[in-house]
Order: sequence, then structure tokens, then C-alpha cells
Amino acid sequence: MPAPKIPESVLVVIHTADLQVLLLERADKPGFWQSVTGSKDALDEPLMTTAIREVHEETGILIGSDHVPAKNLRDWQLSNVYEIYPVWRHRYAEGVTHNTEHVFGLLVPPDLPVQLAEREHLQYRWLSWREAADQCFSPSNAEAILQLPQHC
Repeated sequence: MPAPKIPESVLVVIHTADLQVLLLERADKPGFWQSVTGSKDALDEPLMTTAIREVHEETGILIGSDHVPAKNLRDWQLSNVYEIYPVWRHRYAEGVTHNTEHVFGLLVPPDLPVQLAEREHLQYRWLSWREAADQCFSPSNAEAILQLPQHC
């Protein structure tokens, strides 16, 4: 049995300069669209490291490369505490019901290839920021995307 997930995660809104947003469809919940998300691997893992790792794992995008400089990943200094959906609570330690999510933005070029982690996602879409917010199943994800213009 894997170790319980740490109830502290990142949400990374991946976007282009013209505010097109990358959304991913969850493999374990078809029809559920979201930005890159993921929990810390260790309690002492820096949030920036979590964000870099999750982006690479879920999309194949390598932050710190010639195409996506590290400075393009920005911590929005925004966090949300939300109740973990009951369907996913079994991944956490017994009694854990809430997660703290830290929001980041990542500016990428418009033609950057995306390679999905097949275990996690079925497909991806680039949508305008307003359309992307409407597609998200998570209210905190939708709200983060609606704040994108303020962070560019």
C-alpha cells in the first residue's frame, strides 16, 4: 500500500501570453477537466519543486529548458483550503478531510508540445481563459483561472 498523500498540493495554471489555458481531462474521472495539480512528495519538499515536478510528470513540459525558463513559473502567493472529495479521501491518512492548495502560473510558448501522463489524463485542450474556467470541475481551479489576467 502506498504512503498516504500529503494534504498540501500545487495547482499550476499553464497559459500562453494571449491567455490560452491548458486543461487536462482526468483518467480516473472522465469529463473532469483541470489544470496541473499534485501533492508534495515529502513534507519538506519546496512548493516550487512540487510545481516543477508535477508539470513535467503530467505534461512532459520541462521547466528550466530553453523553451520554458524557470522565471516563467510564478508563485501567485494564493492558497485555498478545501474539503477533499470523498471519492479521493482513501489516498490520505485516516481522518484527513482537507487539503491546502498553492496556486502557480506558468507562461509557455503557444506551440509547445504536450505529452500526457496516460495513467493520469485522457486528453488535453487549449481554451481561452474564460472557457477554461467554465470547463473546470474544481471551483478553486476555476477561480484561479479567472484571476489569470491579474497575474500576467
